[in-house]
Amino acid sequence: MMAIVSLSSLNSLADNTNKIEIEQVTSGGENLILSIDQIGYDNKIFFSLGDSDSTNINLKQVGHNNEIGWSNDWPNWGSAAAYGGDIDSDDSDVKFWQNCTKSAGNCNKNDIQFHVALGDNNKVWWGQGFIIDDRTDTSWSLDTSEGGGHTATLDVHGNRNTLVGHQRNCSAGVCSGHTSNIWIYGDDNSVYATQQADGSKNLTLVIYNDDNTVDIEQDGYATHTASIYLTGTYGTVLDLSQTSSTAQTYSLSQNCQTVGGCNISVSQGD
Repeated sequence: MMAIVSLSSLNSLADNTNKIEIEQVTSGGENLILSIDQIGYDNKIFFSLGDSDSTNINLKQVGHNNEIGWSNDWPNWGSAAAYGGDIDSDDSDVKFWQNCTKSAGNCNKNDIQFHVALGDNNKVWWGQGFIIDDRTDTSWSLDTSEGGGHTATLDVHGNRNTLVGHQRNCSAGVCSGHTSNIWIYGDDNSVYATQQADGSKNLTLVIYNDDNTVDIEQDGYATHTASIYLTGTYGTVLDLSQTSSTAQTYSLSQNCQTVGGCNISVSQGD
């Protein structure tokens, strides 16, 4: 296994409060490149690593009270070490970055949980306190007014899935965290989702069938909730935007039976 691990600190607390635990549970991983930066203190990373050849994993935690680990909250999966590892897919490009800019002791917990298993050519990116402009954006600009408190539970299975998104807050002084629960099973799916600005946003997306393309944006200084469940014989192209200073809500359950796929566009805002 080829591994690159980088540790640096913002202050003296970092040396004895940051934590990294990685369990390699199967053979393989010969071409793994693992890059970890912990810049601050009270940051935790823990997961089990399965047969993940030709995999590039890039993890970054800036500030304090950040956690990246196995999916232990929803629905109480816990570590997948007994099933081959929390990452058990070939050619994945996994990138999780977390950031909180508040002063010592004032960052709410950022928590990225993931599983990524049993598929080829997956790409899973997620940022908390970093800004990702689109599916291919690699610049990942730092949110300089970030209070943390974000939760993202991922768990992506299947082949050639793409998941990219970010959460950020505090731009107007309200630092409530945003919640995302996303499952994607099946082949050739693509999801881009953002939750930003202030006020709790929430998002639950479950995709089981193949060939969906989804873009979701929740923005503005109010609570928005989107619960989306997509399945069916054919794929769905969905574009959902909720950007408003007043609360919005949306729930979609799609079962596309149209040959060639379905297209849905929803826009709610002031």
